[in-house]
Amino acid sequence: MYAEDVVSRLRELYPRGYFHINKDPFYLLISTVLSQRTRDEVTIPTTQKLFSVFGTVQEMAEADVDEIQELIREVGFYRVKAQRIIDISRIILQDYDGVVPDSMDELLKLPGVGRKTANCVLGYGFEQDVIAVDTHVHRISNRMGLVETSEPDETEKELEKVLSKEDWKDINGLMVLFGQNVCRPVGPKCDECIMDDICPKII
Repeated sequence: MYAEDVVSRLRELYPRGYFHINKDPFYLLISTVLSQRTRDEVTIPTTQKLFSVFGTVQEMAEADVDEIQELIREVGFYRVKAQRIIDISRIILQDYDGVVPDSMDELLKLPGVGRKTANCVLGYGFEQDVIAVDTHVHRISNRMGLVETSEPDETEKELEKVLSKEDWKDINGLMVLFGQNVCRPVGPKCDECIMDDICPKII
């Protein structure tokens, strides 16, 4: 099958997968909130900087919003995100005994958390079989003809139909790396792409 071939080649290209991800559910949750409308090269060091100062749910819940803003200033919409981070931390502390919930329904109750963020936490943090669809996954899946969708939520549902369940939680990390390095939004490196002979090049 075409989808299996795509995944197989992505695994060949990135055998270590998305190896730099911290698997702690709270770290993943906050990092993914920070990543919204922000490039990975900004998100990763910003998350590390934030957690070097406020390393636990309780510390984050008790933090002053101005301090959070200063630490995450480089990400997009940092003022809104700073308040969300504090609100999320307080809710987790008060309603979930300081432990990030491991279900989609509960995660979606947290402010600023949508399906992509929830699925990143469930997939990477809790090893659940879910598909996290970000801009890379949505773009590449459509560009390569795996799906034909207009919205990320649609992409998630359609990818579930064409991908083996064992590949669901890995596809985000593989496509993020592929999208950053090869299948870029502008100027994709088609001439040196491992998919060149099978990709329909829907650009």
